[in-house]
Amino acid sequence: MKYIASDEFLDVPEGVTLSIKSRIVVVKGPRGTLTKNLRHIDLAFTKVSNTLVKLTVHHGDRKHVAALRTIKTLIKNLITGVTKGYKYKLRYVYAHFPINVNVLNNGTEVEIRNFLGEKRVRKINVLEGVTAEVSTTQKDELVLSGNSLENVSQSAADIQQICRVRNKDIRKFLDGIYVSERTVIEAEA
Repeated sequence: MKYIASDEFLDVPEGVTLSIKSRIVVVKGPRGTLTKNLRHIDLAFTKVSNTLVKLTVHHGDRKHVAALRTIKTLIKNLITGVTKGYKYKLRYVYAHFPINVNVLNNGTEVEIRNFLGEKRVRKINVLEGVTAEVSTTQKDELVLSGNSLENVSQSAADIQQICRVRNKDIRKFLDGIYVSERTVIEAEA
């Protein structure tokens, strides 16, 4: 069944500028600028006022209409990123061999040593706009922060995946680096 027209409304907070040209969304806020290319999905954007944007899908089937709310959430995440920012905290878990984590190149590269006692050095480049730092308040904790939720969460997933235990019973070998907390960076007020 085709739906003739389906709408979603998006509120834009004060201090944030949202501009859309040929389905490329640019969000500017106090923490910087984020861009998202939405050309792969067929929908119409209408600026109702400075604080309200209407997203519309014409003649869409069920899955196309369901993607409408996904796009609205993606833009909300961009708005949250430029106003508050995102912070992921990762904890090191080990039983016998302590995991050594070093942050290199001003927080753009993470180096993991001594995972399960292995000699192999694992290096991960965090994505653009993400900074990594070793926590000063908590032992065995790594903090990733940035404006883009996609980049921060993908960098955390890359770090978690490179420390996956292979060829062993994962019920006994729980060692690794895991995401312990997802939060926003508090606004400096």
